[in-house]
Amino acid sequence: MSIVVSIILTVQMLCAIGMIGLILVQHGKGADMGAAFGSGSSGSLFGASGSANFLSRTTAILATVFFVCTLALAYFGNVRPTGGNSVLESAATQAPVAAQPAQNPASDASGAAQIPAK
Repeated sequence: MSIVVSIILTVQMLCAIGMIGLILVQHGKGADMGAAFGSGSSGSLFGASGSANFLSRTTAILATVFFVCTLALAYFGNVRPTGGNSVLESAATQAPVAAQPAQNPASDASGAAQIPAK
């Protein structure tokens, strides 16, 4: 089980790094308007609009894989072990300590000793 969780965590981290890189490479919505007035070049490696489609689709695919890995890690994190490796189960098998009420010799039946004096 630990190997599966390690693989899923590795895939999730690679997707996160890939998404960060792709999001930083993409142009904003106002980048095309600046290129129209001559302050930048509108041509790119994929053409004028080809890069937006390619980068957007790749980002969406990586986001989907990241979301699926997150759900899988949440599922494997909540799977209960069958061998009784839980903290609560191991505490229940130890000898229970009997709780004793605190004795206050100064208190009377009315509980006046519990009121602080001024």
